[in-house]
Amino acid sequence: MFDLGVVHTAIERPDAKDVEALSAFEVPTIHEAMGRVGLMRPYIRPIYPSAKLCGPAVTVLLQPGDNWMLHVAAEQVQEGDIVVAGCTTESEDGFFGELLATSMRAQGAKGLVIDGGCRDTKELEEMDFPVFARAIHSKGTIKATLGSVNVPVVCANALIHPGDVVAADHDGVVVVPKDRVKQVVRAAQEREDREEEKRQKFREGTLGLDLYSMREPLEAAGLTYLD
Repeated sequence: MFDLGVVHTAIERPDAKDVEALSAFEVPTIHEAMGRVGLMRPYIRPIYPSAKLCGPAVTVLLQPGDNWMLHVAAEQVQEGDIVVAGCTTESEDGFFGELLATSMRAQGAKGLVIDGGCRDTKELEEMDFPVFARAIHSKGTIKATLGSVNVPVVCANALIHPGDVVAADHDGVVVVPKDRVKQVVRAAQEREDREEEKRQKFREGTLGLDLYSMREPLEAAGLTYLD
């Protein structure tokens, strides 16, 4: 995680069909299906409301105020990848903008998750290039300090290995280890099926108090109804 000046050019990615299947689910469902783990901190937000991502991660370790390694990462992108960038220390500078997005899209990138700042948000929305960022900040960066590409990184308190799948939508960002994608897809579908059954009961007027058998434990805890 602390190696600098390293680019790993060969990474293992999960089966594309499994990634596509995972993309059908929203972040809360994936998070719950994994056992309520994998979420990034909630300060990572989409730069426009409809932004959504799901794909294998090309990881980047940045130095504060320096976006050199994002340009290096663009060379390592394959079709469908998401660039995921952490930083050696907190930084909200504008590491990423429309020009880098144009370059990354040409290589096949679907979008970016970055524990740092982003700018050119109007242009990125017009391009429909999804970015989930720590901040929107116009401050520019330099290209002078080595980081690394395709090493394990920590992004918003979540550990990401190259090839892990990152899913992001209006509810947040979640990381699925590459060797668990198929399992999580199954668990997410089972959860969706159970929720649809509950949804139908709620439509019919059933209360959560009864559906979840809450009345007895509430009474045991001392809940009292007064006229």
